[in-house]
Amino acid sequence: MSPEGTITVDHVWKRFRVDRGRRLLRDHLGRVAGRMRGRTRSNDWRWVLRDISFQVEPGEAVGIVGANGAGKSTLLKIVSGLMFPHTGSIRTEGQVGALIEVMSGIHSELTGRENINIYGNLLGLGRKQVAEKFDEIVAFAEIEDAVDRQVKFYSSGMKVRLGFAVAAFLEPKILIVDEVLAVGDSSFQQKCLERIRQVIQSGTTLLLVSHDLASVGAAATRGIWINNGTVQMDGPIDQTLAGYRRMIEAQAEANADVKGIVRVADVRVEGTDGRLVVGTEDCTVHLSVETDQERAVRLYLGVSEGAATPIFVVANATTLQEGRTDIEIALDHLPLPPRQYYLWFGAYDQRSKAELTAWQPIKPMLVSGRLRLDPVPRAIVRLSPVYVAARWSKVR
Repeated sequence: MSPEGTITVDHVWKRFRVDRGRRLLRDHLGRVAGRMRGRTRSNDWRWVLRDISFQVEPGEAVGIVGANGAGKSTLLKIVSGLMFPHTGSIRTEGQVGALIEVMSGIHSELTGRENINIYGNLLGLGRKQVAEKFDEIVAFAEIEDAVDRQVKFYSSGMKVRLGFAVAAFLEPKILIVDEVLAVGDSSFQQKCLERIRQVIQSGTTLLLVSHDLASVGAAATRGIWINNGTVQMDGPIDQTLAGYRRMIEAQAEANADVKGIVRVADVRVEGTDGRLVVGTEDCTVHLSVETDQERAVRLYLGVSEGAATPIFVVANATTLQEGRTDIEIALDHLPLPPRQYYLWFGAYDQRSKAELTAWQPIKPMLVSGRLRLDPVPRAIVRLSPVYVAARWSKVR
């Protein structure tokens, strides 16, 4: 028998009916008419999960990422016992706590105090446990002044904080978290992350789904990327997130309408003396843009490893003449470790602030070389928003 906290997912498949149809006479007549004309539906089922297999060890923190509709939430509901697989098996050892829909147990006609007691019982906390943790739950939800008020008079943020606060004080062997890290403001989100870290440090196994990749990277040590119902990648969280981000960037670049009003005609990046781009060294971006008339614009250039969220952005206000304009952007001490990134571009009218060219990826950028920092580093190398000195100049 496996130790408590172990999760074993063995060749799991799950499907849903594409459309059960409405129970209206006109819809029934339409379906009957379609069958009479020989129109039959070739596939009434959609496979959401396809042969998913992995094992999570006790105390391991695993982040699951993927696009909307990839099957992430369905997988968590199967692991938590809310759904059953079509084929395959799920084995969990120890008590499972699920933070999937934190508002599902909150009743608007009851007070915050009453909701804490009832929702806590529904989640598996005994009356004594709820009483012992009551003050901590109220303080965590930041509703000290409203705990005896009916929840229907709470703001939407207060309601979600209340639901998360009750669920956050579960002490299961396995904790399943689905898209609840985006609750409240930034300070409360940080508090949620700290609480999850405390749970992990106590030895609880974590299975986390979120579109906030930064939060996933901060909370998890292992990543599973699900794409179209299959496991695309399973490994260290940094490698998994990097692979997922590259896919997002490639899709965004392929689908982007790069024409715009200010069109990017050409872009090229080179390091010092025309060499390859190397981390912590200077580099130059050669950008050629075209427009159909003279325009006073503000141009933005960014570098990203994730979808639309840049590591840094540089901007410049200038006047573009009709036709083609060649611009050079010199970036000092590029604060990026070796790996692949994407250049993003956007253009806006200086006066009206109207969007001329949407923020979009325009070119992959490979940063190479071994990372070497001076004793007093000239650039801080990290994957979070940083300041980068840039000098813009028109070549012609």
